[in-house]
Amino acid sequence: MTPSAPRWSDLRPRLISAIVMLTVGAVEIWLGGPSFTVLVLVLTAAMLWELARMTAPSHVRSALIMSALGAGALLIVLLSPRETAGALLLVPALAFALTQRRDRRLSAAWAAAIMFAGYGLVVLRDSAGAVAILWVVAVVVICDVMGYFAGRTFGGPKFWPAVSPKKTWSGTVAGWIGAAVVGGVFMALGHAEWTILLLSPFIALAGQMGDIAESWLKRRAGVKDSSSLIPGHGGVLDRFDAMTGAIAALMLLDLLLTLSLPAVAN
Repeated sequence: MTPSAPRWSDLRPRLISAIVMLTVGAVEIWLGGPSFTVLVLVLTAAMLWELARMTAPSHVRSALIMSALGAGALLIVLLSPRETAGALLLVPALAFALTQRRDRRLSAAWAAAIMFAGYGLVVLRDSAGAVAILWVVAVVVICDVMGYFAGRTFGGPKFWPAVSPKKTWSGTVAGWIGAAVVGGVFMALGHAEWTILLLSPFIALAGQMGDIAESWLKRRAGVKDSSSLIPGHGGVLDRFDAMTGAIAALMLLDLLLTLSLPAVAN
């Protein structure tokens, strides 16, 4: 029994953290409003702090500044009636690009994605309700689960071996199929239009790219986790990398194609 103890030593903190995250997340998604916005601001600040620490580990004060800068910019954009205020979402990305750190272009892209995702979560919840958020969460989770089991079962060619050695094409495509099924379920329940069948696999792909990009960032930084903020789970970026990619892509698609987002309604 003793040799297996280390293997399960983090089980309790993992379970407790998972229960807390699920409970807080479910309650805040249901409530929406100011408390949901505060949660998003906290998550945004935490992810920017982790990103800054990974790319410039010796610059402790800089990480705190990046965190505060991002949260402050996001709050101003959310409160401002001016559409031009949206440009402030790019301020953290610019700061990452202009400061001395590892992988400045990648970290700047990640900073932009984090900011767009934070903004997108609040806008999506306010404009389309809790069901829209649940749709994105379901797509990301089912894509991950389907990808894991299909990859383990069928194996095959690697999706992007230079960046993510473990991900296979079978798992990637299975994730897209699972996402389409999720979209079909929401449509069948009367919560969405047919366009959700096209959007769901796209959002799944964006989530997969978020996961791969964060793994690459950690590999470049030589760390296993983005931080230790969440006991037993690593960092906030570790848990929200795919969600960040998915929401950011959804907002970018809305911006470029002027879609009536989301395709999900209450």
